[in-house]
Amino acid sequence: MQIYVVKQGDSLYQIANQFGTSYESIANANEIDPELPLVVGQALVIPIYGRFYVVRPGDSLYTIGQRFGISAAELASINQINMYQPLSVGMTLYIPEPAKTTTEVNAYVEPTGGTVSETLENAARKHANNLTYLAPFSYQVDRQGNLTAPPLNQFAAIANEQNATLMLVITNLEEGSFSAELGRAILTNETVQNNMLDQIIQTAQEIGYGDVHFDFEFLPPENREDYRSFLEKATTRLHQEGLLVSTALAPKTSAEQQGAWYEAHDYGAHGEIVDFVVLMTYEWGYSGGPPMAVSPIGPVRDVVNYALTEMPPEKILLGQNLYGYDWTLPYEPGGEFAQAVSPQQAIQLARENNQAILYDEEAQAPYFNYYDQNGEEHEVWFEDARSIQAKFDLIKEKNLRGISYWKLGLAFPQNWLLLEDQFTIQKRG
Repeated sequence: MQIYVVKQGDSLYQIANQFGTSYESIANANEIDPELPLVVGQALVIPIYGRFYVVRPGDSLYTIGQRFGISAAELASINQINMYQPLSVGMTLYIPEPAKTTTEVNAYVEPTGGTVSETLENAARKHANNLTYLAPFSYQVDRQGNLTAPPLNQFAAIANEQNATLMLVITNLEEGSFSAELGRAILTNETVQNNMLDQIIQTAQEIGYGDVHFDFEFLPPENREDYRSFLEKATTRLHQEGLLVSTALAPKTSAEQQGAWYEAHDYGAHGEIVDFVVLMTYEWGYSGGPPMAVSPIGPVRDVVNYALTEMPPEKILLGQNLYGYDWTLPYEPGGEFAQAVSPQQAIQLARENNQAILYDEEAQAPYFNYYDQNGEEHEVWFEDARSIQAKFDLIKEKNLRGISYWKLGLAFPQNWLLLEDQFTIQKRG
């Protein structure tokens, strides 16, 4: 697969000719209308075998080979060049398709308004073949330990058809928000815990869940050890029933990191006790905050590097957003919230407003600005093939267990193309 960034004057026909493929195959792969103009700066995935690389200043066969996992000798042989001769800047090298890496993939699916939309169910059906786990979000617990299920519709059947393991997600959500007091009630009361675990096991057996996933957030810092004790108890009991246990962890960069979202999440304890964790490495740019990349690669890498000091890589799923945000400027704290947009919607916005898409090399994320019909300026940050490739490269570099998507239902075809191209998806059934 080739990632190509659209330049001024490009058309699908010209790009297809350049790479020896058809414009229809490019349009189908990227789920775009071939009759619509391309957007300058738009990243396309070109469905070809292998890729082409244009030599940059400072490149050598050795450094290029390291980047793509191929020896300098093999690279020279494939391209019929002398491996000891310096490369010319601007020359094009062919890079063969690399061997696939085996990985695990989770995706949360969140019904809204108490119902499962056709779009959401279709997204689960479309992508379940590329999932290890499908995670309906979420079962909520009351202060007596009773569970309330999310709408499930056909999710269990879809998971079963595609051999995806259903993940039973448990949260301390109360009245739409993560509740510190509910978290405390669960973690400090054995009667509540026992009732909850009884119902978890019964539900898992009735519906066919294979993993129990605790997403307890905004916990009181003083309940850190209580959370550890609960996980030890829960994991022992759930393992006896043949269930995996996983947790979601706030994105920390040190054990001493302060803040209500972080202090009760003990990376070392979770890494020791549960089968795997999901690092929630997204929402640096969030709907109530200032415009910026949702998952900038630098902060994401910092979280991964810290996590690896507390647990082995085979226990880590890297969290990844499938969306971006459209902010109205100027940003004012407590003001208007940004609107979530899919990568496809973001490109459409850029096209409608005749704006080129820019790319922040430091954050490894695309963005653009535009003015709406009322004359208000907007700033949009989203994901594209380049930004998701940066996360895939990190997963491979660090030998992580896999990736976890928040969340299905927002169109991002390039992600799934590149995922299929580079990874063999581990199924647990």
